[in-house]
Amino acid sequence: MLQKNAALDAKGRLTLELFDEFGNLKETQEIKNVVVNNGLNYIASRMKDATATAMSHMAIGSDNTAAAAGNTALGTELGRVALTSTTVTSNSVAYVGDFPAGTGTGAVVEAGILNAGSGGTLLCRTVFSVVNKAAADTLKITWTVTVSDS
Repeated sequence: MLQKNAALDAKGRLTLELFDEFGNLKETQEIKNVVVNNGLNYIASRMKDATATAMSHMAIGSDNTAAAAGNTALGTELGRVALTSTTVTSNSVAYVGDFPAGTGTGAVVEAGILNAGSGGTLLCRTVFSVVNKAAADTLKITWTVTVSDS
């Protein structure tokens, strides 16, 4: 029996939640993202032999240049944190990053998932409407990457 070849599609969606110093929700955004070429290569390498280091960090930045498949880093990084949690469900992985008060302060317009505390392989990058993170604010990003046939 012949089977139709299906192309794999990797895409992501993230939710940003900005809280004030008292824990009150100030702003929320839902955004689609780009799984970059290096991210697709990373996914393929993990299917082969799992020698690539697992995604472990999330970064935010201030460069609003459009996300593109060839991106290898954020444009202007403001802060990077270790992932708070990573949850695999079926064909999706949910990454959560919490940026505490004093980390990533400023006009945040970009975010990415990486596999190192500095440098590393960029899995995804997105650009969004400005989130003004004050020094006392916290920012929570929940980012779900889904791999499916297209």
